[in-house]
Amino acid sequence: MRQLRTRFAWGIAALLAAFLWTTAAPAQTDCAKRGDLDARYCDEDGDLVADQPKDPKAWQNPATLVFSYTPVEDPAVYENVFADFMAHLAKVTGKRVRWFPAESYAAQVEAMRSGRLHIAGVASGPTPFAVNLAGFVPVAAMQRANGTVGYTLQLITHRDSSIKGVADLKGKRVAHVAPSSNSGDLAPRALFKAMGVEPGKDYEVLYSGKHDNSIMGVVNRDYDAAPVASTVVERMQGRGMFKADALRVVYESTPFPRTAFGVAHNLAPELRAKIREAFVNFDFKKSKLATEFKDIERFAEINYREAWRDVRTIQQARGVRYTQEALSKLGRKAE
Repeated sequence: MRQLRTRFAWGIAALLAAFLWTTAAPAQTDCAKRGDLDARYCDEDGDLVADQPKDPKAWQNPATLVFSYTPVEDPAVYENVFADFMAHLAKVTGKRVRWFPAESYAAQVEAMRSGRLHIAGVASGPTPFAVNLAGFVPVAAMQRANGTVGYTLQLITHRDSSIKGVADLKGKRVAHVAPSSNSGDLAPRALFKAMGVEPGKDYEVLYSGKHDNSIMGVVNRDYDAAPVASTVVERMQGRGMFKADALRVVYESTPFPRTAFGVAHNLAPELRAKIREAFVNFDFKKSKLATEFKDIERFAEINYREAWRDVRTIQQARGVRYTQEALSKLGRKAE
């Protein structure tokens, strides 16, 4: 019965989001420059993210801030992982902070677009959708001790597999994550094709739905290989979900930016400044986040225009357009 109530609640939420999509803020007719942004946003400073509304009456300053993390795995697990940060965020802003359990990329983007979500960690691939369709403004990312904030696409195979590189994928059964996943679908389609192997033509593409499904599928030999995010491989191995020598990495890309943490474009300036401060000054190493993300040292400020250049290029090469229709096709629980 509880499961039925949950599904019903999410169904109502989806219908509400669809309604709000068509009835919320009108287009900005006085905008001179907006690029790929939706008609309701403007980008007069050319930084590729939505400008703050000029009219202070359009600024949000809610008593309760709603926060969510990209739906990579069970949202309940990550609510606990982010508990320390949410408490810190509440202290810095002086606001109550509530968790939003995003069940899909589309639900997360729609929640921010409708004004029901104020702060979010959005996966790398969906970040341009959130920026262009929901007015999402990336402000921070998790940074390693060496100063990097990226992750790589790793092509993994079983340790006993005959696959030695991308060329050996021909004729094989390969797990991709979901059509919206950067490292799990978009990037390999662009990069592998440039290396002479076209996914879906030279090898069979099987969508697993999640990076962890792809990884364990390779471990258990349900798939011959899989392109996945290096960060997910590291986290799962760190939890002891498979032995370190169970897999081999036969190809690795240059780094992509990982999850973008950011805010809704229309938050009041002083609130937005406090949220940025909360990220930058958070003591990451002494929090529950350090247990889950063992390679991370802190949250560091990021620049969307620069950090997501390659992701946007790959998506554009794949013919991706930042539209509501494309958003509705985003996969569930894929990084």
